[in-house]
Order: sequence, then C-alpha cells, then structure tokens
Amino acid sequence: MARRSSIGDPEALRSSLVELLTDFENHLKSSSLRQQVRELIPANHLLRDLGSSLLRDESAKAARERILRYLLKYVGEVIDGEELMVIGGISEYARRIRELRVEHGWKLITGYTVKDMKADEENGFGEELDSMKPDDYLLLSDEQDRDAAYRWNVANEIRKEKDLSVRDKILKYFRSNVGKEVSGEELRYVANNKSEWARRTRELRTEYGWPIMTQSTGMPELAVSMYVLVEDRQAPEHDRTIKDAVRREVYMRDEHTCQDCGWNHNKWNPSDPRHLEAHHIKHHVDGGENTVGNLVTLCNICHDKRHRKGEND
Repeated sequence: MARRSSIGDPEALRSSLVELLTDFENHLKSSSLRQQVRELIPANHLLRDLGSSLLRDESAKAARERILRYLLKYVGEVIDGEELMVIGGISEYARRIRELRVEHGWKLITGYTVKDMKADEENGFGEELDSMKPDDYLLLSDEQDRDAAYRWNVANEIRKEKDLSVRDKILKYFRSNVGKEVSGEELRYVANNKSEWARRTRELRTEYGWPIMTQSTGMPELAVSMYVLVEDRQAPEHDRTIKDAVRREVYMRDEHTCQDCGWNHNKWNPSDPRHLEAHHIKHHVDGGENTVGNLVTLCNICHDKRHRKGEND
C-alpha cells in the first residue's frame, strides 16, 4: 500500500530533509547503488510531507481535500499539474482532480479540453488560457455544481452507445440537460475523449440549428468551456448559414440584447428559455447576405413575431 503523506511543521520537515541530503554525500562516495536508492526513500517521504504541510491546515488531511483547498485559493488561474502533485503529496493527483470534477461537481477544465476548443475556435481565449499545457488545470468557480454527479452518470451511459456517432452522442447529452450548464470536459467524455467533440458541438449549432450557447455566441456571462442548450428546438434552416464569427460580432454590437423588446441573458431563467438569434434585415430569400450590416439581434420570441407578420427571410 502506498504511504500517505502526513501533515507536520514545514520548518521541521525542511530541516530534516536538509540534514538527510547533507549526509547523503557520504553514500554517493562509498555506498552501492541499492544502498543509495534505499537511503533516498526517507528523503522522498519528507519531501512529500513538506509539500502536504504547506497549507498549514490540519483539517485537510486527504490529498483530494488539499488539492481542492489549493485550487480554491487561485480560482480563475491556470495551475500546473505538478503544483497539485506537490500540495497533494501524491503522484496520482490527476485521479483526485477527476473525482473533484465528476463526483463532487467542481468546475475544473484541463489543458486537453482547452486545446480541443482552440482548434475549433476562430479566436483564442486570452493569453493565459491560450498558453495552457495539457497537464494544466483551471477552477472556473468557487461554487459546486450539485447536479454534476447525476450528469456524469448520464454521460457514462450515452458514451457507451455504440450505434451513435460522436455528434449524436453530444446532442443526446445536451437534450438530456436542456437549460443546464454543461462543461467541455463533460462533452469530451461523452465523445470518448475524441478531440473532434468541439467541432461536432459547433456543427450542432451552426449546421443543424440547435441553440447551444457559449460565452461568445449568445451568453457572455458563461465561463469559458461552458455550454447551454437553451431550448429543445432547432432553428429554421436559413439561420444556420450564419458563421459564428459574424453572429458573435452582431451580438457584441447589439450588446447581447434583443433590439425589439430589450431582453438579454441577465433575465434568462429555465422557465423562460429565450435565446438570442440573428435576424436578416434584407430577407434571405431576396438575396440578403450573412453580413454584420444585414443582421440584427433578436430574441427567439421577437424573431418568431417578425416571421408571423410576414417578415420572412
């Protein structure tokens, strides 16, 4: 059984480690290889204990708890996985992080997921996230998602369905969680960790018309890597040809607000699942182009009203 790190006085642990390493000089000169290795075992234990003791919190005895306490001190900051190895005092820190995300509902994203998203985004996420390495982590919020464990169970069932494509699995997962925030980590898991998950998610929005919102495509208050299927309904086919970059620019120009009724996502709630759409000023059937100048931001309710009045594009 692997030895668990123990909490102690950091200065006392440091002193013991320095003394041991100082004495190790003699072993380097005269001891056998095996003796040298055996003499370093206590140093390895002391180093792990020292890392585990840096929080100076006797209540955080388990590695998972120490890792969480550390992440909570740096919400929104990219953390190197080796930092978590030190503070956790274990080499299996990645497993503990997965438990925090899957079983306990902490909104953690990994460098792997950010890499997949960047490959399918026309714009980056900012210098810090763009520079994330695969073994980097970021805690998005200091609030737990209490429904996460249930969603991960649903995700696990869907990912096992062999007769569904990656895109169909992702859609099924979204439709099982209408109106709820789901993370890129969840979608990556549903897709059996295939990097194409981000592209398939975008296709569901742009080519198939599912109102899947992100921070840059309709819900600016969402954290990076979070998605919401706001309504279980596909958009009309002519609205699916607008590129994300154009749609994003229109929303930003109109301050993510419906230009008819003034609705925006500050007023969003699951019982009123509105979302923003881009409406053609010059009708699409009359040659209206998918340009910023020919588009205006409307909520889906006002968009439908214009169509009912005969403003069909």
